[in-house]
Amino acid sequence: MEQNYSRVVIVTGGSRGIGRAIALRLAKDGFSVVVNYAGNEASATAVVSAIREAGGTAIAVRANVAEPAEVENLYAEARHAFGRVDVVVNSAGVMSMAPIAENDLDSFDSMIAINLRGTYLLMAQAAQVLPDGGRFIALSSSVIAKNFPGYGPYIASKAGVEGLVRTFANELRGRNITVNAVAPGPVGTELFLAGKSDALIAQIASQSPLERLGEPDDIANAVSFLAGPDGGWINGQVLRANGGFA
Repeated sequence: MEQNYSRVVIVTGGSRGIGRAIALRLAKDGFSVVVNYAGNEASATAVVSAIREAGGTAIAVRANVAEPAEVENLYAEARHAFGRVDVVVNSAGVMSMAPIAENDLDSFDSMIAINLRGTYLLMAQAAQVLPDGGRFIALSSSVIAKNFPGYGPYIASKAGVEGLVRTFANELRGRNITVNAVAPGPVGTELFLAGKSDALIAQIASQSPLERLGEPDDIANAVSFLAGPDGGWINGQVLRANGGFA
């Protein structure tokens, strides 16, 4: 007999950073959460434990979002555990500095595979399983507007994500499913802070009129809005959650 769960969300890259904050926030909102991770099982398990200790429901599922069979299994595991998938938040992503002149194809291919191909594969499966009222939320980046040297492959991957978001929203016409993206500015995650001097971090933070870095919860709040009832009329859009970093 199928158990009666609340609405169910898959959060890719949910074991740390922005993805972790999203998973915790949506659990607080009442979602049953599928915490996807690529390799760090301990971190994913810690997120699941935190959700359960707060009275929520969650499982962890390993999957590389760039691999079709693993994405298909991610959805299958979610449906096996909870009977349905209502919302997908694709927070999985990688970024490395890769100046075009250096011709670093390994970095380019990695960012395209995880950031863009992964979004495409998650959308393809979502099209098969999301019900009336479903939501698909991708993560883009506000760095698209900056065109900083060294960010070419990353910007290309995220620009592609935004193109997929608008197209997927149109392809789901008539199904009452919204498709949007959240584009964070600089966020004070462990990944962002690594290797940066205090002076550089302060310089980056000062670019926002609010004069601070974003926090993972700032992005989670934006995702919560799009995933919840108040976001139901927002579709095919990119929400630039960046404190004015533009």
